[in-house]
Order: sequence, then C-alpha cells, then structure tokens
Amino acid sequence: MTLEIQGVAASRGLADGEAYILQRRRANLNDNKVAKSNVKTEIERLNLAFSQAHLQVIHFRDDLQERGQSEIASFFEAQLLMLEDDGLIEPIRELIRAELFNAAWAIHTHRQHLIDLFESMDDDYLKARQDDVRHVLDRVIDQLQDKGEERSHIDWAGKIVVADDLTPADTVHMQQQGVAGFITELGGPLSHAAILARSLGIPAITGAIGCSQLLSPGEIVLLNGTSGVALSAPDVYSEHDFREKQRNEKQSRRDLAKYQDLPAVTACGTAITLKANIELEEDVKLLRKFKGEGVGLYRTEFLYLYRDTAPDEEEHYRNYIRIIRALKGQPLTIRTLDLGADKEFAAERQHAMNPALGLRGIRRSLANQSMFMTQLRAILRAAAKGPVHIMFPMITSLAEVEQTLELLTQARGDLRRGGYKVGEDVKVGVMVEVPAAAIRAESFAKHLDFLSIGTNDLIQYTLAIDRDDEAVSNLYDPSHPAVLTLIRDTIAAGQKNGAAVSVCGEMAGDPDYVRVLLGLGLREFSVPINAMLEVKSILASTTIADAKKLTDRMLREDRKDKQSLLLGQLNQREIKP
Repeated sequence: MTLEIQGVAASRGLADGEAYILQRRRANLNDNKVAKSNVKTEIERLNLAFSQAHLQVIHFRDDLQERGQSEIASFFEAQLLMLEDDGLIEPIRELIRAELFNAAWAIHTHRQHLIDLFESMDDDYLKARQDDVRHVLDRVIDQLQDKGEERSHIDWAGKIVVADDLTPADTVHMQQQGVAGFITELGGPLSHAAILARSLGIPAITGAIGCSQLLSPGEIVLLNGTSGVALSAPDVYSEHDFREKQRNEKQSRRDLAKYQDLPAVTACGTAITLKANIELEEDVKLLRKFKGEGVGLYRTEFLYLYRDTAPDEEEHYRNYIRIIRALKGQPLTIRTLDLGADKEFAAERQHAMNPALGLRGIRRSLANQSMFMTQLRAILRAAAKGPVHIMFPMITSLAEVEQTLELLTQARGDLRRGGYKVGEDVKVGVMVEVPAAAIRAESFAKHLDFLSIGTNDLIQYTLAIDRDDEAVSNLYDPSHPAVLTLIRDTIAAGQKNGAAVSVCGEMAGDPDYVRVLLGLGLREFSVPINAMLEVKSILASTTIADAKKLTDRMLREDRKDKQSLLLGQLNQREIKP
C-alpha cells in the first residue's frame, strides 16, 4: 500500500532511491556538578573544545575551497564567526562559574536558551537560525566527548537520506558522494541546510514529522521536493505519474536555463528590473550569473545573533564591504536591523508580550540610537566603495521617517568631521509592510527615493493572521482584495511621486503571483536567487495588458472561490481555493 509522507517543500526537484535512515548521534549529557576547585579546569576544557571545533570548520571550509567549491565554503563562515565570538562562549563559561555545571551541560543549557529565543521570533528567517546554534554547539559537545565524524564512511550515492535533522556539513559531504535527496523532520526551507540543498540542486523536504519511523531502511522512496511530498511502496499509477513529472521537470530545467543570459522583459517588450534577496556572500555570484540587477534586500540581523553584545562599527563595515566588492558596481540595498524585543542583549533585557507588534524594526532602532548610529555609520562608510541603498523596516509614520533621516544626516556629518569618506549618493527608502504605511504611501514617496513592499508581514497584519498558527494559517491569502489594493495603491503612489517601488516579499518570487504583481503595476521585483530564472520565464510569456485585465477583476472580487478561478486563469492552470 502506498504511503504518503507530507512535509514542507525545501528544495525543488524530484528524486528516487533507497531510503537511508540516519540516526542522530546522541550526546551523553548529565547535569553533574563540578567541584569549585575544578572550575578553572572545566573552563579550559570548554575553551579547548571551542578551539577544536573552530579548527574542524576551518579544515572543512578550506577543503571545499581546494575542491573549487568556494561558493559553498562561504556557508561555513557564519559558523566560524559564531565560534570566534565571545558573546557565544562567555555565557557558557558563566554557567560553569556560577552554577558549577559541567561544560557539556552548560552548553546544552545555553543552547536551549538561545533556541527558545529564536523560536519566539516572528521573522521566519531569524527563527530558522536556531538550527545554526544547534549545529555549532553540537559540534563543540562532540569535541568535548571525543566524537569524530561518524558518518564519513557511509556511501550516500543514490540514497534518499531520512533524518531528524541535517547540518550544512552533512549536506555538502553527502552531495559530494552523489546523494539523491533529503527528508528531515526538523528544520525548514530557510535553514542553512535547506539553502545549501537548493544551491547544490538536491531535492529536499523538511518538517516531515515521523518520517524516520514511517520509512524502512532500503525501501524505494519517491521524493517530490517541489510539492513537499514523498511516497513509499508506490503503486503502478503513482510511480507512472512520478516518472512523468520527472521527465517534465528535466525539460523545465532545460527550458529555464535558456533565460540565464537573457534580461527580464515581458512579452510586450517592457523591461523589468529583477534583483535578488540575498543572505550570503556566495549568492552574489549566482546573481551575476543569472544577470540580476543588484540586491533588493540584504538582511543584517545575522550580525546580531548568537551574542550578548551588538556588533561594532568595524564588524558591520567589513561585512558590507565584502558584498559591495562582490557586486562589482551593482547596487546593494541594506535593510537596517529588524529584530524585536524577542532578541535581547545583556545590557537591555526586556520582555515583549507580542514581539510582532512590539519594539521591533525602526522602533527598536530609534529607541536605541547608539546601536542604530553604529550601523548607519558603517553603511555610509561602505557606500563610499560602491552604490548602496539604505532601507528602514517597520515604518508606520512620517515622524519616524523624519527622525531617521535626521540621524542619518548626523551620522554623515560625524564621519566627515572624523575624516572618513562617505557615500555621496546613498538612496534612502522604507519597507511598506504594515497597512498604515501602505495607506500613507504617497506621503512617504514624497520624502524618499524608494519604497519596498514586504508582502509577508503586510498580508499578516492586513488579515490579522499568523501563518505559523495552524488554526488560522489556511486564511493566509496573498490574493485577498484588501492586500492587492494596498499593493496597487503603494505602487501608484511611488510612480506618481517619482519613488521607485519594488516587492521583496515571497509574492515576488512565487510563480502564482508574478503576473498578479505585474498587473498591479509593479516593474521591479526582488526575489530569492533560485526563483530568478522562473520569474524571467513567466515575464517573457506575459503581456502587461492581459495581466492587468485579470488582476483588475481580482481586485473587484470578494469570493475566495472566484478569486482562485481568476488566479488560475491568469496563470493558465488550475489553482485550488
């Protein structure tokens, strides 16, 4: 009997092969206390384990670079930064000093504290960074307990690996041996293992609860990383359908490859600006390969994670300079810090009843101007090396814009008086991600160079829906006429006042909504790297007049079933309500 396992689509593609059930290596943890006289020795053990883990990651990174996989090697820079950061290790040392915890238990305790913090965050990208904490600190615990790389001897060729979780190192090692695909219980599409799988072209599903228990070693599994479904013991009809999808997917890949060197242009000849949302330096190489026109969203939150103190100006500056140099003259849009009160630093412990509606985005930056000025100074200095746009998140009022611009002017003046070179033509804009900003978009457009619509939050706030809440997530609807109206009006406000408007949320890279946004008037898309070629192909097969005709009907339609029908007509395929 065919068994269907449902998960979350993490890396597109179809694969089949024998299941390999990978059991997690369990650390032998206990809460035994150390004697006060042994605290110094225990901290020395901890320091040594961190150093050994650091050397292990360096070796892994260098090996990838020697193999010519420098783009993939860059994924491990984040782990090195964590292992080098006193903000990660010092709280663990303090647990040993104050609580007399053994080193492994102190790591486990602090790791759980950090994971709980990440889990409470509203932003999906930041929430996914808990996996990085888990993987890095597990590596340190392995060093404490003298555990080697126990998986290195396994032949992964042609296997569908089924596991509770995978580290980036697991992902790369298995890819080098020809693994067919991954199914995991934990993680998500924004975890670094999933991002790596997409970069390496490995089909993957995450969030497949119970997969390790439901599947048996050696049985044939059909994995669909595009739909998030895996089948075991498939009947003849299921297998026939899967093989047909495989053939179609291979043809689709060949078709999309044709767009790699082509500009983003509609069927009616309108040029579209296509930028990328990036998270890592190696994404820039793919951006250039796919002929993108710059970075429309560069998140900076990762600089503040895994630590008890905020990064200094030089750390900011070095990070931005690396991206600017890699872009070679293309614009970089840097979004300033968008963390809420759910991410605490030691100097500012606080508790937010609802982080999504609390002190986050620009509110937090204006409440902590010293930290904000550090980031602004670094961005302005970096802008002297290449074109930079600054984007401020969670703006709701013109007063916030004016106060922010005053601080930017102050930072520029301070730098010049200190003898620093600063960017002279830094474009300034805001994220439109709450209804208040969309409704007053014209007011913002008169004072700014650009507006960038963050559809993820805009949809949630407009419809009062938490898409992570299973009880209401089915009501999360990008095609709701209220959402479409806010997007249309924001685009129109920008066009009327000479401010560029882009969409950098998930809608921009979703094949179902590219034509919708085009019909609403959008002419600049900022999408994930792996969506660029498909977006180009959709644009090339679309006329603006046809897109606008059906989108106008969607704006007037309140019934969900009819909305879905119109969306299907627009995309020339069936879309279920």
